[in-house]
Amino acid sequence: MPVIQRELEQSQQLLDRLAEARSNSDQLFTLVKPEALYDRPIPERHRIVFYVGHLEAFDWNLLHERAFHLPGFDAKLDRLFAFGIDPVGGGLPSDQPQDWPSMSSVRSYVTRVRETLDSNLEALLSDDQRLAQIEFPVEQLLQVAIEHRLMHSETLAYMLHQLPLDRKNAPPPGPVLSAPILRPTMAEIPAGSATLGLRRDSGTFGWDNEFEENTVAVPAFQVDRHKVTNGQYLEFLNAGGYEKSELWAPVDWQWRASNNVRHPGFWAMRDGNWYLREMFGERPIPLDWPVYVSHAEASAYARWAGKSLPCEAEWQRAAFGASDGVERCYPWGNETPDSSRGNFDFQRWDPAPVGAFPKGQSAFGVMDLVGNGWEWTSTLFSPFPGFQPFPFYLGYSADFFDNKHYVMKGGSARTATCMLRRSFRNWFQPHYPYVYAGFRCVSH
Repeated sequence: MPVIQRELEQSQQLLDRLAEARSNSDQLFTLVKPEALYDRPIPERHRIVFYVGHLEAFDWNLLHERAFHLPGFDAKLDRLFAFGIDPVGGGLPSDQPQDWPSMSSVRSYVTRVRETLDSNLEALLSDDQRLAQIEFPVEQLLQVAIEHRLMHSETLAYMLHQLPLDRKNAPPPGPVLSAPILRPTMAEIPAGSATLGLRRDSGTFGWDNEFEENTVAVPAFQVDRHKVTNGQYLEFLNAGGYEKSELWAPVDWQWRASNNVRHPGFWAMRDGNWYLREMFGERPIPLDWPVYVSHAEASAYARWAGKSLPCEAEWQRAAFGASDGVERCYPWGNETPDSSRGNFDFQRWDPAPVGAFPKGQSAFGVMDLVGNGWEWTSTLFSPFPGFQPFPFYLGYSADFFDNKHYVMKGGSARTATCMLRRSFRNWFQPHYPYVYAGFRCVSH
């Protein structure tokens, strides 16, 4: 295939992916009843209206000058929708619904941004001379815009999960998955190495914190074959695990209690029975689903069980290592992810039973390593050797190298396939309870 034709096809693929990502985020907002668009489902975050404008403002602020040298047309909204809020530690926002623009003006802004960017992108990507004059590769900027939007499609799901059920439009229910009842067991992971990060010359897109590639020696260890389930976590709760955790590391749990019983943020107790809050309903706690908890809660459980959370390199070794020493692109091998391998890529709104996707297991027999819930590690989010911030997005990672955020690996039901790559890193603060994140334990 001629080089020019291949480049044009690659450019069109990026435009198609951008359109698909937009469709994904647009559908999320249709789940919100119009009267709820100015709600704030998570106290630490912006109101929903902010995110309607933010996704387009991000694309506009990223591209309009760097790629097209276009003047802005609404500097006030460009600034208003530019930045989100670090979920914990910055104090609660105090703005009121009337402080925000009308939804019609926000929608008008979104439409104008999209039309302007799209017409200019099509012209730019077919003009080699103009492309050569741009400081940053347009393909890289587009990848940033696409994955930023897909990340928000997941974090918006966290937010909408907290929106009262009567404020949402529920889609038709999906298929119900089942799996055999599994006995908790651990897999033996032999000593070996784990590759973290990406090489800069790999030709693979990655965020700044994914570079530079480095190899870590990992001693032998044991790891849970499955994520810790609601049933296992209920044993911890019934054994007084929350109270006992205060002996190891005092934690303020009081903001998450029903009937004076501390519990995970997705649980609620009524009439003496535990229920799980799903995206569009609730059900008695499904004991074979992975439990979603904060890092602090995961750490408390691990200590109670006499184990620990895996560090990033251990998780990486269990997920992508193999006995022959050759690391895989995905836990199951190098085949492209599909719906038989796990619960990811927006297939479902809620978890599936652990072990429901045996085709997704790793070379060491460890299950559900990508999808069905991110997994907390014991590793503080920090730069790899050779880290360089994106010059067009200086704070993306560097603002969070503060010894207050922990690395998560894997992915959830609402994680896009492109972010299942081996090098991708997610991170949150230890007491944030809204993330689709579970965990598994290791022994040494």
